[in-house]
Amino acid sequence: MSRKTDRQIQQEIAQLSKLDENAIDTRDIPEVADWAGAERGRFYRPVKKQITLRIDADLLAWFRGHSRQYQTRINAALREYVEHHRKAG
Repeated sequence: MSRKTDRQIQQEIAQLSKLDENAIDTRDIPEVADWAGAERGRFYRPVKKQITLRIDADLLAWFRGHSRQYQTRINAALREYVEHHRKAG
């Protein structure tokens, strides 16, 4: 099986997008009836931007002391803060 080029893939997508929904044969695709185990955003990876950030030494020490992935945890803490305050208004 040969691998398709990016151009071939884009051409195929363009052709499929022109089709009417009812013209697409989905009989060989099993219908998903139970979405209980679905995870939203599992494969979504937000764009990261490298910056210089000054934070208090004790905060940095705390995050570093709890995980080797301290930068990821700091990012998660900031995201949680933003989400909380976005809902609050």
